[in-house]
Parts: sequence; structure tokens; C-alpha cells
Amino acid sequence: MSSLALILSILILSFIITSIAIVPFINLLYKLKFQRANQVTRDTFGVLTPVFNKFHKTKAGVPVGGGLLVIIVVSVLFALLIPMVKHFGVDVTSNYATIQNEINIIFFTLLSFGLLGLYDDVMKFFNLKKKGLFGLRMKHKFIFEIIISFAIAMMMYYNLGISILHIPFIGTFQMGIFYIPFATFTIVSFANAVNISDGLDGLAAGSLMISLFGLWFLSSAILDVPISIFLALFIGSLISFLYFNVFPARIFMGDVGSLAFGATLAVVGLLLGKVIALVVISFIFVLEISTSLIQLLSKKFLKRKIFPAAPIHLSLQKYGWEEPKIVQRAWLLQIMLTIFGVWLAVL
Repeated sequence: MSSLALILSILILSFIITSIAIVPFINLLYKLKFQRANQVTRDTFGVLTPVFNKFHKTKAGVPVGGGLLVIIVVSVLFALLIPMVKHFGVDVTSNYATIQNEINIIFFTLLSFGLLGLYDDVMKFFNLKKKGLFGLRMKHKFIFEIIISFAIAMMMYYNLGISILHIPFIGTFQMGIFYIPFATFTIVSFANAVNISDGLDGLAAGSLMISLFGLWFLSSAILDVPISIFLALFIGSLISFLYFNVFPARIFMGDVGSLAFGATLAVVGLLLGKVIALVVISFIFVLEISTSLIQLLSKKFLKRKIFPAAPIHLSLQKYGWEEPKIVQRAWLLQIMLTIFGVWLAVL
């Protein structure tokens, strides 16, 4: 069996298993009452967010935590299939001398950020924060994100020897030890970018799926089999999840998914050595978090808003755009940006 045929088979397998499991999983979330509550939301500085509350009150009651199912399916299949690939006549090639270290970094990223997001989801949706049961405040959550990201960056630098940054049209730069804070910043940024984008039905999951297809193409082009297999599993499971996440959503990914998926997206881009291309391929997420950051800083220091609402999809809603229209046009933009990003990466 060719490597391409095997990887496509793996994608289909992941899709089928997730499709079989997702309806019982949604029913389980209903039984556990793991659902979005109809509550007033505040921003990082404790200020009410009336636009968000207005457009999201109809989503109350929808189960949250779909990202957990994707993490379980992808992690279990990845652990089972990696040792079996050689039996299908496919050489497990990689960019790195120690393939196990590469696999360990991918696992650690997905699971550690998933656990952090799951903890926050449990505290939030069961109202345990109000009872004083060790709920994570925004600043505490951010600190944990930095610690985990720093650990991942250290593993990439010391275990895999990654220390360079390639900029298309300019060249490749040796960053040395400064690669660690750079990678830490990248991982934290993308974890929160996907988290912020998970506001409209299908926006984060659909945009992520398109970005992953771009990275999958790049991993296949350089014959990095572990990353290709992981992305195939990720994409297959995500397609099944997206079927139930498009408007009107029957399930949301929650912090357990958005934090884990965003961090993993960044780490895959870093492992492939395509950080600049990653920014282009994932520009929807970059735009979402940038508008949110600009809005927060302008309210804090300028005492006024730059945008009608943030992130940018809320501004579009306030202007009267329907939710499916925003999401579908974001997907189209994401497709072209992914093609452009892949083009940059292969120059």
C-alpha cells in the first residue's frame, strides 16, 4: 500500500469512528448537563459585553465539550496506528532524527492544553467558580498556558534541535536560545486565537479544518509521516464534528477543544518549520485575536472602542450580517489564504 493510500484510509477511519461516537457523546453531554448557560458575559477587564450577550443568548442549552471527543479519537488512533504503519510497507520518515520525540511533543501539546481547557469548562458550566472550588481566573489560565507552552518550546529546542526561522523571500535565521520565547509566544497566541474564534457555529472548526489541510499538504511534501498521520486523523475527526457544529450547532467544541486545537495547530507549524506560512494559512484566527486585543487595549488606555464589537465577527453581526453568511465567507477567505500560505511555504 502506498503512503498516500494509507494516510487517506486513516482519515476515513477517523471520520467513521467519530461519526459513530458523536451522537451518543452529545446525548451524554445532555445527561451531564454540560451545556452552555444563558448568562451575562464580561471581557478580560470585567466589562459587560452586550453585543456578545445579544447574539449568543440563543445558543444557551447547546452541549459544550465536543473537542474532548476529537481529542480522544485522535489520540487513541494515533497511539495505535503509529507502531503499525511499518507493517503496511510504509517507511516512517521524519524531519527529525528521533521520531519518538516529535510524537511526544504532539501528544503532550494536545493532551495538556485539552486538560487545561476541560478543567476550565467544568468550572464554568457547572458554576463551580461561584462556589469557590478552585476556578481559573483569566490571568491564572494565561499563566498556565505560558508554562505549558514554555515546556513545549524547551522540548522542541533541546530534544529536536529546532532553532531557526525561515522567512520567505528573505532567508533563514538562526535564533539560538531565543527560539524558546518565540515558540512560547506562538503557541499561546494560537491557543487563544482559536478559542476567541469559537463564537459562531462552524467558524473555528471549519477554518481550522481548512488550515490543517494546508499543513497536511506540506507535511506530505517533506515526507514527515508522523505529522501526516496525525493531521489525517485530526482532519477526519474534525469533519465529523463539523457536521454537527455548523449552523444551527448541535454541539460546541468548548475550551477543551479550542485551546488544544489552537496550540496543536501552532506546534505543527513550528515542527514543519513554516511559521510565517502558518500565520497566512491561519489568518482568520490571527485576525480574530488581533481585533480582540486592539479592542481591549483601546478600552483600557484610550477609554473608547476602535471596533463596534470584538472579535471582528461580532462587528459583522452588529452590522447586520447573518451568522451563516459570516462563517461561509470566512471559509472562502480561509481557502484562498491557505493556498497562498502553502505557496509561500514551498518557494
